[in-house]
Amino acid sequence: MVRAESFGGRDRRSTEDATPTPTADRLVDFVGLLREHGIHAGPSETVDAAAAIVALGTADLAMLRSGLAACLLRRNGQRSVFDQLFDLFFGGGRPMRRAAADPGSVRERVTAALVAGEDTAELAREALDTFGAYGGAGETAGRVSGASGAGWSSYLTMKSLRPDQISEEVAQTLGGAGQFDAAVHSIEARRRVDRFRAAVQAEARLRSAELRGIEQIARRGVESAGDSLDFLGARSQDLAEMRRLVHPLARKLATRLAVRRKRAVRGQIDLRRTLRRSMGTGGVPIDPVLRARRHGRPDLVVLADVSGSVSGFAEFTLQLVQALQDQFSRVRSFGFVDTCAEITGYFTPGEPPVPGFAEDIVREAGVARFGSSNYGEALQGFVDHYLDAVGPRTCVLILGDARTNRTDPNLAALESVSERAKAVYWLNPEPSRSWNTGDSAAEAYTEVVTMHECRNVRQLAEVIGRLLPA
Repeated sequence: MVRAESFGGRDRRSTEDATPTPTADRLVDFVGLLREHGIHAGPSETVDAAAAIVALGTADLAMLRSGLAACLLRRNGQRSVFDQLFDLFFGGGRPMRRAAADPGSVRERVTAALVAGEDTAELAREALDTFGAYGGAGETAGRVSGASGAGWSSYLTMKSLRPDQISEEVAQTLGGAGQFDAAVHSIEARRRVDRFRAAVQAEARLRSAELRGIEQIARRGVESAGDSLDFLGARSQDLAEMRRLVHPLARKLATRLAVRRKRAVRGQIDLRRTLRRSMGTGGVPIDPVLRARRHGRPDLVVLADVSGSVSGFAEFTLQLVQALQDQFSRVRSFGFVDTCAEITGYFTPGEPPVPGFAEDIVREAGVARFGSSNYGEALQGFVDHYLDAVGPRTCVLILGDARTNRTDPNLAALESVSERAKAVYWLNPEPSRSWNTGDSAAEAYTEVVTMHECRNVRQLAEVIGRLLPA
């Protein structure tokens, strides 16, 4: 028997095997954990969420989820974190686990359900019971990367089900006469498999919460939002989520730059001429005189390390810069591993680059001779061949982790660039605490230029929005 009291002092209910109505304390705890994960919901949003619970009730969890999301979320990329925490806090009573079923039968039923487009929540539970080794040594001793947040059980389950093979079978069953239909069905099949994977992870997360407590799993076992994931630890699906944030982020930054440019064009007060004009009004500066400002947009040069260790960061930043190119009179991009080459031609205005284009650049653009990062040689190559790209109205962005493999950092070359440019900024995807460890030359480079930590999309947006010239 579960006894619960609803919000607003409404009727008390006593039901069997029903979803408990959330209490005010539970909602406050839920909102507090949202804040810990970077979703800034304040008191007014919390009050709105409480009113939504009163209005919607808890009989339909899908409706309640949508209602709370509408009240508490404000930015792109936050829904995945919200959904994971919602399942933990408002997932309802847990069904009794059953004995493991025949693995072949489970796999066939999963494939059939995905072909039919049916709900797979119950099959996700059965798959975990069959393949997940839940409660055994594997679950308590092992975990995959903390970024997955779903534990060893979900990893074992999906590995045993062979999702790539299931995706191919679903696509073939959906059929299609032509190449276009086949491509569409392949995309749809992968989407359905990903949805089933999310159901398995959500179920595994709930079961872990039963053993370890909701708050512990909510803090340590929930995937971060797309704009909070570290570039250096991102998986392929994480990078795909980050790419979806590029254009909304670019629009926001473009608006911010346009406002700054509008203010800058107005000019600053010319104090001497203003005081001279004020003589006609008894010394009161009624009509201030502004210094004339040059109209026109600045140039931007990007120098990016495209080696494997930081390629994800370089790809996202280059894509973001290209989306912002209308804000500059000219944008030129250069890539390097151990030698420098121009890569501007790999970007078409108005068209997003192909995912994984950093690999194409390394293979085709002549940015690597021996394969290991060498910042000193790359900077010297830029000075020798492309220094004319830098002028007094040019802002230079250098992207990289500053790990030189213990080669000469060549500060003189960086000084040559800095002397010609309006400003030079170095964006480093490593945490600042690692800048003076191992083969990092970050501390040496900070003597010449300003270096900024850009570990995730949120930090990158803040830095670029603050630094790019108007």
